[in-house]
Amino acid sequence: MSYSLVLNSGSSSIKFQLVDPASHAQDEPFASGLVEQIGEDSGRVTLKHQGDKHVVEAPIPDHSVGLKLAFDLMREHGCGIEDVDISAVGHRVVHGGLVFSQPVILTDEVISMVRDLIPLAPLHNPANIDGIEVAQSLLPDIPHVGVFDTGFFHSLPPAAALYAINNEVAGEYGVRRYGFHGTSHEYVSQHVPALLDKPADVVNQITLHLGNGASCAAIRGGLAIDTSMGLTPLAGLVMGTRSGDIDPGIVFHLARQANMSIDEIDELLNRKSGVKGIAGVNDFRVLRERIEEGDDDAWLAYNIYIHQLRRYIGSYMVALGRVDAITFTAGVGENDKFVRADALENLEWFGIKIDPERNELPNDGPREISADDSQVKVFVVPTNEELAIARYADQLAKNS
Repeated sequence: MSYSLVLNSGSSSIKFQLVDPASHAQDEPFASGLVEQIGEDSGRVTLKHQGDKHVVEAPIPDHSVGLKLAFDLMREHGCGIEDVDISAVGHRVVHGGLVFSQPVILTDEVISMVRDLIPLAPLHNPANIDGIEVAQSLLPDIPHVGVFDTGFFHSLPPAAALYAINNEVAGEYGVRRYGFHGTSHEYVSQHVPALLDKPADVVNQITLHLGNGASCAAIRGGLAIDTSMGLTPLAGLVMGTRSGDIDPGIVFHLARQANMSIDEIDELLNRKSGVKGIAGVNDFRVLRERIEEGDDDAWLAYNIYIHQLRRYIGSYMVALGRVDAITFTAGVGENDKFVRADALENLEWFGIKIDPERNELPNDGPREISADDSQVKVFVVPTNEELAIARYADQLAKNS
């Protein structure tokens, strides 16, 4: 049996999985883990394999040391890169700009092109490139494949993709809607036609990726026609620590009246806003506890979150004209029954009706939570971006 090694490299972490590309969505990966606190005084590598959890703590000055420690830990517990057949390495790359609409083999030329896109994703693409180059140095004889978060949204029509700002400025600096979480939206949306027992090319659907980062997409016949995130992952829905859509004049107001720098405003909107900025927490389980205890800030944060989510659902219903399905996914979408119920409350006139008992069921694979008489079907489909990346990597490696 051959596996794909899937790597998701962040600025201070590396998530990794050994995945059988032929496995089912609900199957556990052969091995998975996390390298965290890269660049800090003390770091940690965690490995999960065959039901056991193994942890090593040590200084991790850079991605190279972190990945080597991860490989050493895997080797120690029988799942090292020498112990299994690795057919390909799949890398999550956040921003592909207008250059990359499909997964690609990561050659030196491709990596150089990804590096050119750093101005569009200064927090993400540099870390992605670090992970790619380190992995290539450790696994030089195995194909490495880049899978882009933005790729699925290349199909956006101009009216959805372009902002109403000066054409020359937008063109020179690449200002447009790119969208993110594309691998998740694509993976989840591909499961819906079978649940409806309809051909994929006739299905209109709304997918809701609700995690600490959150986004939604309107999809017609398998092609995205709109999405909530924009030039960056800051736009759209209220998120765990991100503001989502705001009046752009707020930025000027804070700069002029509060004397805040661009970096301070960036920090505020990306890391100190959203649910956490209002309630002080961004874990929805804790938020629910606070709400039940009567915490006014928690209740306010939740209501703002739901209000913005409903606004997007409504706008995408209009954009699609006919909606066959609405699907929830990711950590909050898959596990929070309150968010699902409140997001679609009192929409019976629009053909949307949740079955309360079905909505109460625990997360256990794709399932319908709408009532039998709901014209628009509502589903919960667990996302599995790693499996999607593994399959892309395996397929490209076989064809290269």
